[in-house]
Amino acid sequence: MAGVFSYESSEVDWCEDNYKHSENVVEYFNTMSSFIFFVISPIMLYLLHPYAKERNLAVHLVWIMMVFVGIFSLYFHMTLSFMGQMLDELSILWVLAICYSLWFPRRHFPSFVKDRRTFSRMVLIITVISTLSSFVKPTANAYALNCFAIHILYSLFMELRSCTDERVLRLAWASTGLWVLAISCWISDRFGCSFWQKLNFCYLHGIWHILIVVATAYATTLVAYMDASLEIPYSLPDLQYWPQNKWAIGLPYIVLKGSTKTWKRC
Repeated sequence: MAGVFSYESSEVDWCEDNYKHSENVVEYFNTMSSFIFFVISPIMLYLLHPYAKERNLAVHLVWIMMVFVGIFSLYFHMTLSFMGQMLDELSILWVLAICYSLWFPRRHFPSFVKDRRTFSRMVLIITVISTLSSFVKPTANAYALNCFAIHILYSLFMELRSCTDERVLRLAWASTGLWVLAISCWISDRFGCSFWQKLNFCYLHGIWHILIVVATAYATTLVAYMDASLEIPYSLPDLQYWPQNKWAIGLPYIVLKGSTKTWKRC
């Protein structure tokens, strides 16, 4: 049992040179880049709190889990242990599961699902089964997770087909662009390592960490805004950017402009 916690017990080894900067840290840059999760997550928790308070406080679970993704990513790249790999990948799986439960459009529910509570239970069951089955072929987990992400993008674009709001469309394209850049770094580090080693630039997986956190901030704000427009339209949701809205760049978040007189609760 102790073997799964051992250094380099994972079958996955990224392109960065091992123990280059520290005898205790296997992949130094990949480990350090995981700290971006601890920077962005608290900011997004704060920015999305008004929306979460009005819609569902479970929204905070997304960014609370992203903190755990950061913890487990740091542990994995520091040790390249099998347990670190599994904790890293499974925490991402549960983030995706929470996003599905909270924001998957009702109109796309299976015909036998009548409400979001039932849908969330179905997602929970599937996620538990996926968690257990992930130990069968651990090296395939990352590819399965990216397939889930592709399905989320597909569902998002299906929802945006009739959208004419330029700010929403701009956010959608930015989210997609960041995800494409991030996954390009992930794939290139995984399969083009020899090329990057010749250039002495083996840091693409660390760049993936940074890009995917920002992409998640953009994507979750986008789907949350679309959810608010459908489920709590009386709150008059609007998109803004932190730290300066006039820049139209930074971290996006939702402002609820509806006055307390116009808000109604069911």
